[in-house]
Amino acid sequence: MGEVLERPHQNHSINFSNSTTSAFLRKLKDYAPNSSQLVGLLTLLIPGSILLLLTAVTATVLCIIFFGPLILFTSPIWFPIGTFLFVVSAGFMSLCGFGVALVAGLSWIYRYFRGMYPPGLDRFDCMRS
Repeated sequence: MGEVLERPHQNHSINFSNSTTSAFLRKLKDYAPNSSQLVGLLTLLIPGSILLLLTAVTATVLCIIFFGPLILFTSPIWFPIGTFLFVVSAGFMSLCGFGVALVAGLSWIYRYFRGMYPPGLDRFDCMRS
């Protein structure tokens, strides 16, 4: 019959030559949780997250029920205010974007006339000739 070859026991632990690293790993192993602690943690986390989700859904539904009529009756006030705030904030952000583009353009022109070779100068000179 065939012989069963036994493999020598392989040590899969990590060996470091640095004493600080090995001391850190030993200390980390001392604080590592065992399997029963991990199962206990999962037993707490899974139902806890489900209950948190159900609480959030319930709170959302109750807020819609209680504040829905108030929102509906005051919507003629909130819609124009919201539209105005949206237009003002969009205009402000556009103005800031145009300002950044203007500063970048003026910086490029300044570098061009001072001879500092701004980025893209080779393409610009190629178009000129």
